[in-house]
Amino acid sequence: MTNPTPKRLRQIERAIRKLPRLQRAVFCALRFEDLTYDQIAERHGLTVAEVEAVFARALLNFMRRLDWKPRRWWHRR
Repeated sequence: MTNPTPKRLRQIERAIRKLPRLQRAVFCALRFEDLTYDQIAERHGLTVAEVEAVFARALLNFMRRLDWKPRRWWHRR
């Protein structure tokens, strides 16, 4: 993968900043701090299943903010 342009980096940073607080915390802990789901659950007083759900919502919100178009199988029915 190529390095993102400065403009794209700003878009990525903005997309992360716009996430709700808990989603941002979980997203950053997984992506940048390399914490496990167990460690994040303990840190935030959540279950592992809740951490997984929060991360899934964070990832979807993050990708939407970057104008990512979800594939058909991602849509809820």
